[in-house]
Amino acid sequence: MEYRVIRSSRKTLGMQVGPDGITVRAPYFVTSAQIDRFVRDHAAWAEKRMEQLRRQSLSVFGAKVMTADQLKRLTYIAKQVIPPRVEHFARLAGAYQRLGRITIRCQKTRWGSCTARGDINMNCLLALAPKEVLDYVAAHEVCHLFEMNHSAAFYRLLGRIYPDYGKWNRWLKDNGAALQAMVPGRR
Repeated sequence: MEYRVIRSSRKTLGMQVGPDGITVRAPYFVTSAQIDRFVRDHAAWAEKRMEQLRRQSLSVFGAKVMTADQLKRLTYIAKQVIPPRVEHFARLAGAYQRLGRITIRCQKTRWGSCTARGDINMNCLLALAPKEVLDYVAAHEVCHLFEMNHSAAFYRLLGRIYPDYGKWNRWLKDNGAALQAMVPGRR
């Protein structure tokens, strides 16, 4: 989990999660190892807060065409929310060592993709979808770290790490065009 540290003469550690990411406020005397441990200990809270931000982005953006500034803000939020989910499924599948870079883009036709080098690209619009849809796409792309196809072996692995994948794949097929229509120039 990425975060920035602001040191000051305060006496305790504190964490904030906002549109600009995770900020840890720390006393001067606290070591980097202590800060890392603090962030790990509060990771569940930070993920919950990031989910709240994602939901807020839905109410901010609504179902209209976004401005360039809104798209930029959405991409920033997506960069905070999506990579931890991809990493979660990579660990679950035993593929964390195979995982390369995670890139967030506003892709025109794909929700995600995986390269032969293990780099995973995810669409920033997933930050507007239900968390289960984001998880489905993250799990799907992680499975490509083992199977670069849609074979029976691929779907067995996907079913093992994300059993409800069919339900959320259907949601994306039914609602994905509405999300895509929110991007300027895609109506």
